[in-house]
Amino acid sequence: MGHFLERVAVFGNKIIRFNPVILLLFLTPFFLVSCDKQQKTSAGYSDAFKGIFDVVTHYYDINQPENAISYLDKSFSQIKEPTINDRFRYYGFHYVYWQKANRNYKMALPYADSMLLMSQKSATKEQYAANFAEANYAKGDTYFSLNQYNDAYQCYFQGYLMGKNYLNQASASDYTYRMGMIMFKQGHYKLAANYFKESYAKSLLVKDNHGFVWFYRQQELLDNIGESYTHTGEIDSAVAYFDRALEYVNDNSNKFKVKSLYIEIARGVIYNNKGEALMYLKQYNEAEKLLKKSIAINKQQGADNGDAVLAQLKLGQIYLIKKKNDSLLQLLTGLRHQLDYVKNEAAEADWNRLMGGYYQQKSNMSKALAYIQQYNSLKDSTIKKLSLLKESDVNQQLANFQKQYEIDGLNNNNKLQRIYLDLAIVCAVMLLAIIFLVWRNYRRSKLDVATVITLNRQINEQKVNLEKALDELKYSSQEKDRILRAVAHDLRNPLGGIASLTSVMVEESEHDKDLSDQLKLIKETSTDTLELINEILEATNTSSAGLKKQWVEVNALLNNSIDLLRFKAAEKHQQILLEGLDNMVELNINREKIWRVLSNLIVNAIKFSPVGEAIKVRAIQKHDNVIISVKDQGIGIPENMKDKVFNMFTDAKRPGTLGEKSFGLGLSISKQIIEKHTGKIWFESEAGKGTTFYINLPKSVKTETLSPGSKTEQGMELVHK
Repeated sequence: MGHFLERVAVFGNKIIRFNPVILLLFLTPFFLVSCDKQQKTSAGYSDAFKGIFDVVTHYYDINQPENAISYLDKSFSQIKEPTINDRFRYYGFHYVYWQKANRNYKMALPYADSMLLMSQKSATKEQYAANFAEANYAKGDTYFSLNQYNDAYQCYFQGYLMGKNYLNQASASDYTYRMGMIMFKQGHYKLAANYFKESYAKSLLVKDNHGFVWFYRQQELLDNIGESYTHTGEIDSAVAYFDRALEYVNDNSNKFKVKSLYIEIARGVIYNNKGEALMYLKQYNEAEKLLKKSIAINKQQGADNGDAVLAQLKLGQIYLIKKKNDSLLQLLTGLRHQLDYVKNEAAEADWNRLMGGYYQQKSNMSKALAYIQQYNSLKDSTIKKLSLLKESDVNQQLANFQKQYEIDGLNNNNKLQRIYLDLAIVCAVMLLAIIFLVWRNYRRSKLDVATVITLNRQINEQKVNLEKALDELKYSSQEKDRILRAVAHDLRNPLGGIASLTSVMVEESEHDKDLSDQLKLIKETSTDTLELINEILEATNTSSAGLKKQWVEVNALLNNSIDLLRFKAAEKHQQILLEGLDNMVELNINREKIWRVLSNLIVNAIKFSPVGEAIKVRAIQKHDNVIISVKDQGIGIPENMKDKVFNMFTDAKRPGTLGEKSFGLGLSISKQIIEKHTGKIWFESEAGKGTTFYINLPKSVKTETLSPGSKTEQGMELVHK
């Protein structure tokens, strides 16, 4: 993403990083304007400071900040009567040095305060507006770096108000640019794209926006919009913006030949980001070409080496996908040396992930595990660092500032009104009645405000108590699952042993009838209890475990499930009839979990159907979904039990038609599994006439072309519940 602020990513765990050389060159749009426009006019600077300005800017351009500050301090001390703008820019250069070059944010803050103080002494309104906004943005950036987000947002808001009140498009563009950066880091990519678009539109309205720095900002904004769309999954839009950014860079590159290195850096960053977007489209060959071009540019000395690291990690991901293990190892070995100089914790994490993938493909699981563990550790550290930012609600903060600003404006108006009222009292005694009414209304307003404040305090207290209660409830639920798993796990082994031992005793020993019946009773009881324990373990694991999905062909899954249960149906002389799809359809699902659901539904149909009945399993396509139904001619579900069948440990459980036991967990587990697949499960039933259970799973795009006459929506009229 562009060249400002530090950013996070790779595939899946994106880290965005910006070129420190560019950071040193460009502080804010106001500084940008001063670097371009004032090199022509040097408006507001003394003659003595103009040459200093040019030399210091040159040192920053060539990434020599220490020389810049040394020269600045030595030369500035020789100016006898520096202007307000001289002093303002003097503090501004020092701010850049500490904030951007050394990242010593506590040292940068006093210089931002000094800039703010100088701005308030500005001679003209235009100078005051520009300097005041720049100083607030600088101070806001420092607070942001110190993780003092509320203070940062307040400073940004002050800069925004200055641009709004003085119709300063440069300030407005910079404000929306920063809001876009914050939204991007918080993961609100759609909002980030909108802010970047607004910033770009406002930058086009800035007077004298044809200089290099505004050109560089505009290409960056186009690139940032593309990156935001990449993260929202709108890849076609992302690629369009990357192409637009490249076209813009190419069309304007001849205007700034002295800045050719920065032009190349910009191309390299855009190639990198476009390559990532093409990876999402699985256009790996084209993505590989772009990433190699990006690496060749930004791996050079003086270029954006951090961006080159990210491009190499993405290239490594392509090698991993293509199983080019030799190329992957060679790339990661070379990258290891770069990471020792370009410090980036998230890039370190992704390097370990790729190494883990390499050794996994080499079937060296011990080494793979070591790298994956290191990756998880670094990843957790990165997430923890970003959590505070993500918890801050910038929109709410800015809304509060806006309301406070409006309230302050109203208060100022009220003060003026009171002044006029006092003058009216001196001029005319007849207005005493009006003054009395105003005073009475004022008292009532104070009471209303006090009441509102009390109510707000009570609401906040209730909110805090509710949050604590929710946290405790969540903890209790986790503890319940943990205890259930522990108890079930500890009981399973001894009960399994009892079941096995009694089976041997019943089958291999001769006992009298009473003892034989007792042994059979022990065997059946232990087997049933063991089945209950397994279902408890399945229920707790299903609620907490994630899903590992794969492509599964629907008809094959149904055939497999039915084949495994035909023998169980044969024990009751039942048949399982299958009507599958007319064409091959693959779903991106967890095979084992969906098989478990189908097994539960078919076993229930067997259990609750009379001897000799048929069970019908059917699959159809409806719109973008695959619907599977399991229909029996069994005992049905009474009305008073229909709203309880999906509850865990429900009291709606009943024995089967031959007395088979039911624990009431199977349907609860099935519902959890289907909902984790973003699907639906429901049933239609009538007591004594049978039950039909339905599963609705979203159909993926990976399907075969439908053959003529295939089933889609015909043949089964279903009502979603």
